[in-house]
Amino acid sequence: MTDKSLIDGATDFDGTVSDDAMRWTPEPEPKTSAASVAEVFGDVMHVYTRARAIADGYLRAVPEGLAREARFSIPVALTVAAWEDCVAWDDTDSHRQVPQDEIGRLWDVLTMTRWAIGRNGNGPRVDVELNRVPRGGRAQSARRVRLVAEIGPGDNGEPVLTISQPDED
Repeated sequence: MTDKSLIDGATDFDGTVSDDAMRWTPEPEPKTSAASVAEVFGDVMHVYTRARAIADGYLRAVPEGLAREARFSIPVALTVAAWEDCVAWDDTDSHRQVPQDEIGRLWDVLTMTRWAIGRNGNGPRVDVELNRVPRGGRAQSARRVRLVAEIGPGDNGEPVLTISQPDED
């Protein structure tokens, strides 16, 4: 993100810098308007927002309190495929396989995502590896699975985190 004080040109005079020192003031970031978007991409027919994807069930929002407890300061969501593979669990699964619950499985996903970001978080996308008991069978031991966590803009340009399977967009 660009520092607003640099864009606005609000800088204080620093008397320790000589008069002949080279100074640089960044150019303001161009404002994106509907006209410029249309010039670049043509007429926009439809925009599918994150809020709509959550409402439609394609993304599952992590409860804000749980995300905050896992030390995420931005909204977190999982794709439905990642949720079904790594979080979804019910009483039938606990009786057939091993006793678990969705909150515990979600906590594991969030914890391992946080760990992966802390270890490898140099870009907007990071690979997350975790062990989870696969659902819907008879397995009682955990198996390794890989997810992807990606930070990007939300509906209003705010940072949001989306956790998905590696082959998902």
